[in-house]
Parts: sequence; C-alpha cells; structure tokens
Amino acid sequence: MGNDLFNKKFDDIDAKIDLMLDRCQALLSENSGLKKKIKDLEAELDMTNDTEKQFSEQEAVIQLKIDGLLDKLNQFSNYS
Repeated sequence: MGNDLFNKKFDDIDAKIDLMLDRCQALLSENSGLKKKIKDLEAELDMTNDTEKQFSEQEAVIQLKIDGLLDKLNQFSNYS
C-alpha cells in the first residue's frame, strides 16, 4: 500500500511538472510573438515619424513659396 501511495504522488507530481513545462513553453512562445509585434510597431512608428517629418518640411517649403508670391503681389500692388 505504501509503494502505491508513493507512486501515485510521484505520478501527480510528474503530471503537474509536465503541465508547468507546457505552460512555460506556451508563455515563451507568446513572449516571442509579443517581442516581434513590438519590433514591428516600433518600425511602423519610425516610418510614421519620418512621414510626418517629410510632411512638415514640405509644408514649410510651400509656406515659403506662398509668402514669396504674396510679397511679389504686394510689391506689384504698391507699384501700381
């Protein structure tokens, strides 16, 4: 009877260890996926920041051109 009890306890412990190992493997896999997602999101954010920077630069160039054209119109108006 004593050996049967020990064997049952060892079987229970073995089953619980297997369950813990499976859970650890699942968490490692999930962690790996999350790390990849973070990397992808960081790359997307960098692209968005670059796009915003280019847009701001283009906006500044357009504003300078508009200001230049308005100056020419004002000079023309004052000349007439």
